[in-house]
Amino acid sequence: MNGPMPPLLEVQALRTRFETYAGTVDALDGVSFSLKRGEILGLVGETGCGKSVTALSLMRLVPDPPGRIVGGRVLFKGQDLLALPERAMGHIRGREMAMVYQEPMTALNPVFTVGDLLSEVIIHHRGIRKAEARGEAAEALRLVGMPDPVGTLLRYPHELSGGMCQRAVLALALVCRPDLLIADEPTTALDVTIQAQILRLIRDLRTRLGLGVLLITHDLGVVAQLCDRVAVMYAGTIVEYGAVREIFHHPQHPYTQGLLEALPRIQETASRLQAIEGTVPNLFAPPPGCRFHPRCRHAREICRIERPKVITTAPEHDVACVLYE
Repeated sequence: MNGPMPPLLEVQALRTRFETYAGTVDALDGVSFSLKRGEILGLVGETGCGKSVTALSLMRLVPDPPGRIVGGRVLFKGQDLLALPERAMGHIRGREMAMVYQEPMTALNPVFTVGDLLSEVIIHHRGIRKAEARGEAAEALRLVGMPDPVGTLLRYPHELSGGMCQRAVLALALVCRPDLLIADEPTTALDVTIQAQILRLIRDLRTRLGLGVLLITHDLGVVAQLCDRVAVMYAGTIVEYGAVREIFHHPQHPYTQGLLEALPRIQETASRLQAIEGTVPNLFAPPPGCRFHPRCRHAREICRIERPKVITTAPEHDVACVLYE
């Protein structure tokens, strides 16, 4: 009998460090998670917790200097990306794994038409003629629901609306039919109607293309609507990880509980929102032990000394907290 299918992406104890004039920052400190083919994994957390650094580390696009990946493994289809020479990584990046960046209005080079941008990617990765590449580019725009895809090839980014720019960015990422799409806050700066359209598009593309999607967001509503599993990030570490339904109905880490308690509820409009006390730690000098312990209402003495182990508390539910050891 065949065993379970290996994950499309498996991240093991990933560590990324930045050397700055002010000191050393361990932006990622032992991040681990996996992503299956055809699923959407949400990576959530407060601003500055390391979500975008995770994405850049997976793509090996961390600027060096000042940043550097100093530990861990990134297994993509069983191959450790961190062990590959840059030339080999360049063939994977864009062809087999692709990324959608924040701020769609600035993600496209303003001096090239949409057709030129798409065609350049196709020719680089597939080595086909320019005329054929233009046809493939129009098909990519059609795939993401762009109105008038052929006419859009001749337009410059500044001639597109925010929603059309985001569709063009998605087309650019998907034009070579990658297996993995990393979407970093793909609805930033878009109005709520366009946000809903883009999220629906990502869900439909996952189904049609069999994509694995890593969706980076700070919006728990988006995670509940779109994702199959979720990894909750705090100060460069994963504190809770598992199936969306399990974590939303049975949150176990105090940080996850705090995030969910802070969500507004329609039936409780008159009550005050629950805040997480304290502030995000300074990563130049992070607290010892559990990085959340200065803000945790359940903190014990051991939390100030030892880093918590990851405990499996239920099928598809892991938590890094001494309360469950």
